Formats: sequence, C-alpha cells, structure tokens
Amino acid sequence: MPEEMKRWPAPLVAALVVQTIAGLVWAGGAAARIGALESAMAEQRAVIERLARLEAQGEGLQAALARIEARLGE
Repeated sequence: MPEEMKRWPAPLVAALVVQTIAGLVWAGGAAARIGALESAMAEQRAVIERLARLEAQGEGLQAALARIEARLGE
C-alpha cells in the first residue's frame, strides 16, 4: 500500500472532530453576541436621534424665552 493510503490513527481523527465541533460552537456563540450588540446599537441610535430632536426643541424654547424676556424688558 502506498504511503498516502495509510490509515489515520483514531485518536487523531477524534481530536480533529472534537476541535471542529468546539470551533463551530464558539463561532455560533460569537455570532449570537455580535447580533445582541448590533440590536443594542440600533436601540441606541433611536435614543440618540430622539435626544437630538429634544435638544433642538430646547434651543427653540430658549430662543423664544429670550424674545419674550426682551419684549417684557422694553
């Protein structure tokens, strides 16, 4: 039998199978964590947009208050 056709030892094959399974489990866990982080980022984006609108409204209220105070001071 040629050299390439020799059988691989069973412990080596078992180790490769176990390591492959462990790698796939780890990759699945990492994908789940990344998905959770992406959804958290999407929620934060909505909060940031709302905060920006509230800041703009606050600036508008401050400008209106300044105009009212200027008229009252006349």
